[in-house]
Amino acid sequence: MTVQHILGIDIGGTKCAVICGSITQDGQINITGKSVFPTETAKGFNHTLQNIYIHIDAALTQTGLAPKDLAGIGISCGGPLDSKRGLIMSPPNLPGWDNIPIVELIEKRYGVKTAVQNDANACALAEWKYGAGRGYENVIFLTFGTGMGSGLILNGRLYAGTNDMAGEVGHIRLERTGPVGYGKAGSFEGFCSGGGIAQLAQTMVLEKLQMGEKVTFCEGFEQLHDITAKSVAEAAFAGDEAAIEVYRICANYLGQALSVLIDVLNPEVIVLGSIYGRAQALIEPEMRKVIVRECVSHSHRVCRIVPAGLGESIGDYAALAVNA
Repeated sequence: MTVQHILGIDIGGTKCAVICGSITQDGQINITGKSVFPTETAKGFNHTLQNIYIHIDAALTQTGLAPKDLAGIGISCGGPLDSKRGLIMSPPNLPGWDNIPIVELIEKRYGVKTAVQNDANACALAEWKYGAGRGYENVIFLTFGTGMGSGLILNGRLYAGTNDMAGEVGHIRLERTGPVGYGKAGSFEGFCSGGGIAQLAQTMVLEKLQMGEKVTFCEGFEQLHDITAKSVAEAAFAGDEAAIEVYRICANYLGQALSVLIDVLNPEVIVLGSIYGRAQALIEPEMRKVIVRECVSHSHRVCRIVPAGLGESIGDYAALAVNA
């Protein structure tokens, strides 16, 4: 069976990875190797670029491949960026990376067709090609992790918008006030993200502690800032009523936001990443109740809502999928 060899580069604010992969004739993708290294943003872009080169060279040596054996190199990176011109344009988690021609630099060194996408779009491509969105023409992928971003597959193509800013759903305001996400109080990201869930919980716990009540996941005022979405989920699964209520609130706003997306875009499937896969049982009942109440019935009946099929490896597949 014919196999195509590809490389992926996943660039994050704290760490980067070079991923080796192969695609079989029947469309199956396999990760054949991976190396991870710190981004070290304080040392500047050129330092990270040299580390990327070192790890690509090592990957090629270990696999016995030459650059000419690669079908493509994909790069996944936090935005904003310009995918058409191959530029990384000052992402907030990569200070000093201003108008970096990352595609040109990689292509010049290795002579291999290279492409870049923001991480949410890359994840959408991965889930569409190889995960829970496979076989569908209209797919929405929501990161639902530290933040809330999305990638849109519409009519069988990635939709990036006029200047690669389509899908910034986390910025949508759901309330006049509330937890802060994406620089906006009451935003979708504020209510539905790891940081937002922690803020919701901190506010609720503060109220209870001031009234002399106790919760199982925070013993006192000094532990308020130690609360995370994970610790709240663990407490909720153990039966803590305050933690359960935090996730119910999150699920309610998730349902409201998904209802808007379903009504506007009429997708076949919405794929939810990260937190949804870990806490689906806490979120799904309230979320679906809201969707049934809010959505055009003809639209929500044809839309499946599922956790990401690629699980915790989605970032690896995402980098590969950009140019697969």
